[in-house]
Amino acid sequence: MKNTTQPSALVSKNPVEIAQQVLQIEAEAISRLAHRLDNSFNLATSLILQCQGRVVVSGMGKSGHIGNKIASTFASTGTPAFFMHPAEASHGDLGMITPQDVIIAISNSGESEELLQIIPALKRLDVKIIAMSSNPASTLAKQANIHLDLSVEKEACPHGLAPTASSTACLALGDALAIAVLEQRGFSAEDFARAHPGGSLGRKLLLRIADIMRIGDAIPQVELAATLKDALLEISRKGLGMTAVVDQGKVVGIFTDGDLRRTLENNTDIFHSKIGDLMHQNPLTVAPQDLALSAVQVMDQRKVAALLVVDGQGQLVGAVNMHDLLMAKVV
Repeated sequence: MKNTTQPSALVSKNPVEIAQQVLQIEAEAISRLAHRLDNSFNLATSLILQCQGRVVVSGMGKSGHIGNKIASTFASTGTPAFFMHPAEASHGDLGMITPQDVIIAISNSGESEELLQIIPALKRLDVKIIAMSSNPASTLAKQANIHLDLSVEKEACPHGLAPTASSTACLALGDALAIAVLEQRGFSAEDFARAHPGGSLGRKLLLRIADIMRIGDAIPQVELAATLKDALLEISRKGLGMTAVVDQGKVVGIFTDGDLRRTLENNTDIFHSKIGDLMHQNPLTVAPQDLALSAVQVMDQRKVAALLVVDGQGQLVGAVNMHDLLMAKVV
């Protein structure tokens, strides 16, 4: 049977044109929101900074989905936070709330029934409430301590029904609030990494050379008086493509596979030549407390595949190569 449903006006446009229109509408909504921010935003930031408990985000439907992400952003940037479903709150989850908490209540209309039902209970606990809605005259806005205006000129939905520009504005405002608090709190990249130890960023910002370097008998090293043959045997045994040259434990040089090729081109006597005469002096080194990521940067910049690890007195304490960094998932 032939489909006789009439297409909407947007059908005359191709998908790329529709997408461009949606993105333009949502970008304009965020731009207007940025220019509309006032002292209420400062007050909301201060309230969260002074919070002795947790930031509890709540909202229904699309607002709830956005709120969940906002709570997650706060939690990962140094502000203890969680999402509370308003319908579940009135059936026991309000027990998670303490007077020291701050509530961020999200409702586009400001009239979400499930959210408004828990406001009296929150008031009895003397919990401070930050409302995020598109209607400053809404019930939620009036009940809150601080109201942040989410209003948009129009939704990207051609029918003006599906939350699109408004939900994007809400998400952006939540991010802005979290980042403003982050900067005021002095939350660093290292702090962020501590909250994400299992992620790539956490490994890059937390993992130290000492955590992955080869130590003890795994370190390729020969004494300054050793022969080239001794050095070649050590390189072969340890499998790092190089060996440190030490004098009483202090690093005085390095000899690599590349040095070996250049040496053989000169018909050098392998059995009797001293490694001290052939080594590369002042080798690149890193310290055990350096970030593993710094070793990657040095290797990339200097085009080397392995580094020696020395302590503050120049004593050899370890070695690390690109394979070690790959295994640690730093690169």
